[in-house]
Amino acid sequence: MTHDPDLKSGMEKEKVLKQFPPYGSINGNVEGDICPTCRGTGRIPRGQEDQLVAVIPCNDVRLKPRHTKLYVCISMAACVLFCCLILFFLFPRSVSLSPVSVLSVMVYYTSESVEIGVTNLINITNENFVPVQIVEFDIQGLVGKAISGKNKISNMTAIQSRSQKSYTVQMQLSIMDKGLNNYCKSSSIKIRTLFLELQMTMNISYLSHSEQVSLDTYEFIDCGSNSTIPHPVTQ
Repeated sequence: MTHDPDLKSGMEKEKVLKQFPPYGSINGNVEGDICPTCRGTGRIPRGQEDQLVAVIPCNDVRLKPRHTKLYVCISMAACVLFCCLILFFLFPRSVSLSPVSVLSVMVYYTSESVEIGVTNLINITNENFVPVQIVEFDIQGLVGKAISGKNKISNMTAIQSRSQKSYTVQMQLSIMDKGLNNYCKSSSIKIRTLFLELQMTMNISYLSHSEQVSLDTYEFIDCGSNSTIPHPVTQ
């Protein structure tokens, strides 16, 4: 029995065409021209992968994916929401400093001055969503217009996000004015009250951002006797 070569070639060509759509076909329709690149085999010649260009007809459904606008809108909305969340949580908020009370006043006299040790309680409030590091805290006390004492603190712990923390701050005052010395040492006056002005400055750092918080307040202390009864500070 003889085999017709033309018949065998035609059967193989029909088999290839069923597996690979013809050139220009997008739905498997056999009507159309054979791809000139692969010659109807569905394969390009080896070694010519970087030289040949695939041709896709304009009406190919692959060029018109479904729900493209919906996917683009969802992606844009997700990006905008993500950016808004980042700005909401990382946007710098206020860090406030407020005095609470005078915890104690310790007084002792020398021949030329009145030495007063004042201990204050202050609150520091962090409204940010990130911890705040206190770099340095400065406080100075003025009696009248003269600076009577200073203190600098650089080892204060960080304040956690959305929290408030209390600190005890001590300051040593030295009053050299003769009139005030006589006033504080006088035994004929029962209550010897001094008007003390406090100037507080705090350097803070968070999110690679440095900031300075300042507060001026005042309090009344008794320079004639020791006092360990806390009393509030007037801002």
